[in-house]
Amino acid sequence: MTLDVQTLNHGLLAGSCVLLVAILAVRASVRAGLPSLLLYLLIGVGLGEAGLGVEFSDAAVANALGFAALVVILAEGGLTTSWPEMRPVLRMGLSLATVGIAVSVGVVAVVAHFLLGMSWELSVLLGALTSPTDAAAVFSVLRRVPLPRRISATLEAESGLNDAPTVVLVTLVSAGGHHGVLGFLGEVVLELGLGIAIGVAAGYGGAWLMRRAALPASGLYPLAVLTLSLFGYAAAASVHGSGFAAVYVAALILGNSELPHRAATRSFAEGMAWLAQIGLFVMLGLLASPGRIGWEVVGLAVVAAVVIAVLARPLSVLVSSLAQPMPLPELAFISWAGLRGAVPIVLATIPLAEGVHQATRLFDIVFVLVVFDTLLTGPTLPWAAKVLRVARRGEPRDLDVEAAPLERIAADLLMVTISPRSRMHGVEVGELRLPKGASVSLVVRDGSTLVPQPRTVLRHGDELLVVTPRKLREQTESRLRAVSVGGRLAQWLTPKSR
Repeated sequence: MTLDVQTLNHGLLAGSCVLLVAILAVRASVRAGLPSLLLYLLIGVGLGEAGLGVEFSDAAVANALGFAALVVILAEGGLTTSWPEMRPVLRMGLSLATVGIAVSVGVVAVVAHFLLGMSWELSVLLGALTSPTDAAAVFSVLRRVPLPRRISATLEAESGLNDAPTVVLVTLVSAGGHHGVLGFLGEVVLELGLGIAIGVAAGYGGAWLMRRAALPASGLYPLAVLTLSLFGYAAAASVHGSGFAAVYVAALILGNSELPHRAATRSFAEGMAWLAQIGLFVMLGLLASPGRIGWEVVGLAVVAAVVIAVLARPLSVLVSSLAQPMPLPELAFISWAGLRGAVPIVLATIPLAEGVHQATRLFDIVFVLVVFDTLLTGPTLPWAAKVLRVARRGEPRDLDVEAAPLERIAADLLMVTISPRSRMHGVEVGELRLPKGASVSLVVRDGSTLVPQPRTVLRHGDELLVVTPRKLREQTESRLRAVSVGGRLAQWLTPKSR
């Protein structure tokens, strides 16, 4: 088919309609407690051979487009991840992304071979394809569950880090290499190490460049930062390193560096990631063929999903916790919250593109498994958090803090709301004892504004605008929360915050 203006017009019309429907579907999915991927997959299936008849069966093209979308999604994950929040759980995240993957692959492969009668090659591939979690699927559901930051950061770290080793594993097995166990592990470590090294170089080098580049328009900065992250992927992949490890590490460094227009960069990356997710899931829905999915495939997928949920995933989380022990209820929730999403389906296109025997059947099993796992796990996460008592209470917090960046002066503007339970009520502004350089610039009370003095008394319902240097933001927030909990006594209870 030749591309002319008329074809372009029709394509833009159809594409914009699909995109608008997909965007509106996000609200419906959040209300239902399901990841939006299910609705996107359904849109793709409806457009495909089982619906409107759009034909798409090129596994190589799907593999390439899927990888491109995952690169953008991982870049957004790195750019929006807070290193101070991720650092305390990094050992657990790395353990889940390496040791946990190995345990899960081993368990699923053994069960698939001896119980489901699959060959060792397909069994290992099934284990590798279904072991990684998907950030988009996990956090589209977790937005409805008020979790401690420790748990959500662990899940975020795992989903950002586990793609790289899984891609290497699936690629090597699909290529039919015979390296032996040690040679196989050596190649995995080499690719990951090379990818991480290139990602670190791209991240720090890009941050150095962006701090010295005087671009003529602010809109160029988000584009440049995302391009630097993608450069990390391409540079690593071109020398047979792990591009996924490189792009995530590069984006993580860039996202936590003091760069101009960081808020705009994160918003731009988030929008691009949503676009990549929508296109990815719709494409995967097009690639699926409901007509060839029989009851045998459904049965194998359901059995595999149950094995993962009740055996492979819990065991992998338990073994991974040896690197960083956590309370058992939190481990149980992390185990149940390991949602699969686009990643397993995208990875399933690798065996298809390589022409692995029965790869089409494997793709169908993974597709059904992801749908079943999402329907089983997604709606039950709030219930699981409540039963395991890991959810934060839904009552009003002592202090609500929102932040906006002030890029020109490298500072942050905090909007602090004093809740009815806060002991900041009755405290004078001068008694807050904020770090030197931070100050309360404005108080909003009953719809009116006032410039506070040191003797101004704070009340329930007040909204404070606090300006703090970016390097003191964490210390300023800690001090405000300490006063909210301890009142005036906080100046003696938390002397380090002065």
